[in-house]
Amino acid sequence: MRFTYIIAAGFLFSCNQNKAMEKLTVYPFRLKPGQDLKIEIQNLANEKQIKAGWISTCVGSLTNYKIRFANQPEASSDTGHFEIVSLTGTVSTNGSHLHISISDSTGKTIGGHLMEGCKIYTTAEIVILCSNEFVFKREKDGTTPWEELQVEKIKD
Repeated sequence: MRFTYIIAAGFLFSCNQNKAMEKLTVYPFRLKPGQDLKIEIQNLANEKQIKAGWISTCVGSLTNYKIRFANQPEASSDTGHFEIVSLTGTVSTNGSHLHISISDSTGKTIGGHLMEGCKIYTTAEIVILCSNEFVFKREKDGTTPWEELQVEKIKD
């Protein structure tokens, strides 16, 4: 009985969301050993002309990491075997902003700003969602010294 309820609730939810779902595109892909996580995500964004995307999920592993930790001017790096436990952020042909968390063989977990130099160990299974209703841009707006996310709604 519980199983039926879950299916029914999911069906009602999906029916109510049809219009919104029509405006989403899904890009599932897999990276292989030796590929650079950040470079390949940006390559996909450029190839598919993603203007407003975000990471839905990512699992996998790295042999090298290069991460810039909070409020640090330079990235930290190491080699070994690391599990990707989280990847989140915005993806666009106009620039992406991604944060990653990884854990080592003891479970120690670190995270920060994803930099080029994170090399895939066995795999990275990634799903990017994108909307055709918006354009994500990265521009200085005077609130910080960095180029920050600017969201533009595309007129119908």
